[in-house]
Amino acid sequence: MNEQLQPLKKQPRAGKSSRSGTQDDVVYAHIFDAILEQRLAPGTKLSEEALGEIFGVSRTIIRRALSRLAHEGVVLLRPNRGAVVASPSVEEARQIFYARRMVERAITELAVEHATAEQLAELRQMVEDEHASFARGDRGAGIRLSGEFHLKLAEAARNAPLISFQRSLVSQTSLIIAQYESGSRSHCSYDEHNQLIDAIEARDAAKAVTLMMHHMDHIDSKLNLDEESASDDLHAVFSHVLQTKKKPGRNGANR
Repeated sequence: MNEQLQPLKKQPRAGKSSRSGTQDDVVYAHIFDAILEQRLAPGTKLSEEALGEIFGVSRTIIRRALSRLAHEGVVLLRPNRGAVVASPSVEEARQIFYARRMVERAITELAVEHATAEQLAELRQMVEDEHASFARGDRGAGIRLSGEFHLKLAEAARNAPLISFQRSLVSQTSLIIAQYESGSRSHCSYDEHNQLIDAIEARDAAKAVTLMMHHMDHIDSKLNLDEESASDDLHAVFSHVLQTKKKPGRNGANR
């Protein structure tokens, strides 16, 4: 990997988008996380020049990452006008939430059948990490972990197409909430996630599906953000990347 990207790597953590691998893997992971955390506002122009400067890579690398995100439905590639973060219409939002419900139901049923003790332990740890993030006021991390819980659950279902579809739906859901939702910031997924894990561990498919549908009923109200939480300023959104690049490394050590 290009040495310019070495400071971007972090210690691996369960559920966290991978920030190792190829250069476009690193860029993709950072942008995906920014969308999942609702730090990137829908409609934000994703300038290849600005992103190339931020990540220290060529426009070709940026285009590869944006193409992957476009395939997942969270970035729109506009001919001769560049890329933007997707802004789902009201009708598109309805369709996405409907699809999400259907996928969550299937994933839950399969997870009841296939989830291992190790995977259930990983899910419980993610719930604890999510709760701790909100408790210390790190809303962005809490939002991301809440979404990653559903991605980890999809892995436990052992169905590759569902995992891919779920990844797209979870990130699109974050965009929809950032774009349309308003009201209180109540966050109740901590208890709901734990109850869901209990039902899966008990191999009670009917109860697990009922809990998941109840959870989906609340997903929009519990993930509301202030308008200023998402931004269209790329340098502000990825300021942590720029700050890391400016810090002198100790023999190339990661931060």
